Amino acid sequence: MKSTILSALATLAFLSATDVARSADNTPPEGFVALFNGKDLAGWKGLVGDPKSRAAMSPEQLTEAQKKADEQMRAHWKVVEGALEFDGKGQSLCTARDYGDFEMYVDWKILPHGDSGIYLRGSPQVQIWDPADRPEGSGGLFNNQTHPAKPLKCADKPVGHWNTFRIRMVGDKVTVWLNGELVVDNVVLENYWERDKPIYPTGQIELQNHGNTLWFKNVYLREIK
Repeated sequence: MKSTILSALATLAFLSATDVARSADNTPPEGFVALFNGKDLAGWKGLVGDPKSRAAMSPEQLTEAQKKADEQMRAHWKVVEGALEFDGKGQSLCTARDYGDFEMYVDWKILPHGDSGIYLRGSPQVQIWDPADRPEGSGGLFNNQTHPAKPLKCADKPVGHWNTFRIRMVGDKVTVWLNGELVVDNVVLENYWERDKPIYPTGQIELQNHGNTLWFKNVYLREIK
């Protein structure tokens, strides 16, 4: 009985946080900050290479590469009715800051055959795609080779509707809820770029997509110290 009550309270706490997050678009719940302000691309930058290639650049090389990446980013990402819209023709949109341990919310919406993801600490990825193409659904750590890569269940809403991720990353472990359903339970995120190394301790968060239009909004983050 006690465990049932605790489980119910935990569920209510999660639903309450989700309700707060949805009370007004791009207005963060208590304890979180909004990474996207709903108006412009402040706080975001274009993608330069990958973590390994960026680390090999001199400060001057990185500055020049970032300038070009930002120009390309502004050509393909824009704000439409309070949401980030990507036309599918450029590169990922990246946070201007790096993060270590964190909890975040993000709402996303795709078109038919959409294929997208959320890169954590610059590494792929919490997967987003059309469940008509991939019945296992979104939320899995697709690029894992040793640890589980598929979500526990398909919790996607129909294509064209807004979905909500809640993502928690502590150390090398990731937990993901999709639309309030647990789909990844404390799974190691492997280092895609350097398979012989653990995931980087800090890195940027990236909104990624392959080849068609999609939208993000309500991007909230709480750093875990």
